[in-house]
Amino acid sequence: MSEQPKSANITWSQSDVSRAEREALLGHRAVTLWFTGLSGSGKSTLARAVEQALVRRGVLAYVLDGDNIRHGLNANLGFSADDRRENIRRIGEVAKLMNDAGVVVLTAFISPYRSDRARVRELLPEGLLLEIFVDCPLEECERRDVKGLYRQAREGKIAEFTGVSAPYEPPLSPELVVRTSEVPLEVCVQQVLALLEARGDVRPGAEIPARGATAERPKARPPRADE
Repeated sequence: MSEQPKSANITWSQSDVSRAEREALLGHRAVTLWFTGLSGSGKSTLARAVEQALVRRGVLAYVLDGDNIRHGLNANLGFSADDRRENIRRIGEVAKLMNDAGVVVLTAFISPYRSDRARVRELLPEGLLLEIFVDCPLEECERRDVKGLYRQAREGKIAEFTGVSAPYEPPLSPELVVRTSEVPLEVCVQQVLALLEARGDVRPGAEIPARGATAERPKARPPRADE
């Protein structure tokens, strides 16, 4: 359920075009892939790689990245428990709108609290949220920490840092678990695509070459510590 608006003098305007009609136009189903995991687990790296693979198949996909969202829509939010909840609530509402437009949404947020992720699941139409646990040991996440965020958190310079001074609650029943410390990025991508194919959200198929482009694929980058 969406949060009740403060104003009582507004009415929801129902579109005359259904999500199913938009999906038929695009040739695939709308869905939200919710990547959750510790900072440095590789959520954004994986989400970007899946986005690229989907677009090359002709699927309209878009990544909502945690840092990017905090530069604009959620620029007024910090990292307290209340701000984290509001951060996730807003992202859920954005994902809901984009799904209604027929888009495959990929979100890359730590989203540390189970209750917040459950609230997003309730917000979206049934079956549209796929929780993907990017499972990576804390020690490996710290090893990847090129920005020194974990070190600063342990020194007390960064407050409320997930995994150090703030909790992370791993999913209990995610639709998929990917272990980025054990298998290559390409395998993780294929695991996500296999989930979408098995559900019938996207069709297996060859990549669509970019219009007039012969550029090589970009090399996979190492995960950022803030992912």
